[in-house]
Amino acid sequence: QVQLLESGGGLVQAGGSLRLSCAASGRAFSTYAMGWFRQPPGKEREFVAGIAWTGVDTYYTESVKGRFTISRDNAKNTVYLQMNSLKPEDTAVYYCAAGAGYGLHNTRESEFDYWGQGTQVTVSS
Repeated sequence: QVQLLESGGGLVQAGGSLRLSCAASGRAFSTYAMGWFRQPPGKEREFVAGIAWTGVDTYYTESVKGRFTISRDNAKNTVYLQMNSLKPEDTAVYYCAAGAGYGLHNTRESEFDYWGQGTQVTVSS
């Protein structure tokens, strides 16, 4: 069983930055593919960014490419999402997710086994 705890959300003005963190419990963190999803108000949850279990490959949804960076620190059992040049349309609840099984390119919700509770990010115009 893996527990995920997100932190770092908040209110920021457009153009600003935030860094989200997701701390994971459990011994197998280094073998999990990790991802960030978000759910804007009134919309469905969507994939934002992912990182392979190797930490080498990262991948993003088109709307955040060049602005967001996902990374992981296996020594700290933590995955990060650095968000720069934030826009009002980035406003959402952000969720961290972990996928077992040495995934290399997990992007669908069904490919993730564990989820955090979410952290609110609000970008004002």
